[in-house]
Amino acid sequence: MAPRLVLASGSPRRRELLAALDVPFEVDPADVDETTDERDPARVAEDLALLKAHTVAARQSGAIVIGSDTVVALDDTLLGKPADADEARAMLRSLRGRMHEVVTGVAVVANGIARVTHSRSVIVMRDYADDEIEAFIATGSPFDKAGGYASQDPMFAPTARIEGCACGVVGLPVRTLRDLLRDAGLEVAGTPPAFCADCTARW
Repeated sequence: MAPRLVLASGSPRRRELLAALDVPFEVDPADVDETTDERDPARVAEDLALLKAHTVAARQSGAIVIGSDTVVALDDTLLGKPADADEARAMLRSLRGRMHEVVTGVAVVANGIARVTHSRSVIVMRDYADDEIEAFIATGSPFDKAGGYASQDPMFAPTARIEGCACGVVGLPVRTLRDLLRDAGLEVAGTPPAFCADCTARW
């Protein structure tokens, strides 16, 4: 019998991405404190992905647990999830027309052994208008997303270009996760999501 696979996240975007691997899984959100003094994006993303995976593995005996965390870095500033409309507005204005990094950490804990890595992508935002920002904020969508935006949003469509793993930008680097799961002894196949067709991180 194959081991149970558990995603330590309630994110609907991560659930959709994990489904691309065509393997049954359960969802058990970690709900951890994500406060940290670390400022290196890769360390933050990996540390929080590990924390989430270990937290859920402690209550999901025998399961393979996946943790993930996404960090948006603009110059030397890390952008988390905006607390309110003013913060979302400020984040989106600061990103407008500029380049920034999105780093997503992914961890797999199986049989007491943790494996962790990250994907790093460069994003160039388009020069969207203030009224587009206001319309996006009005949907409520920014408030559960690092940096206050979703690259795949069909209406706002804030990104002009993505260099790197498109899945990682959405919240779960699927190809990277597949390799970690194989290292943990779980062979998975599946096909990449449609928006990975032009991804520079090879499937």
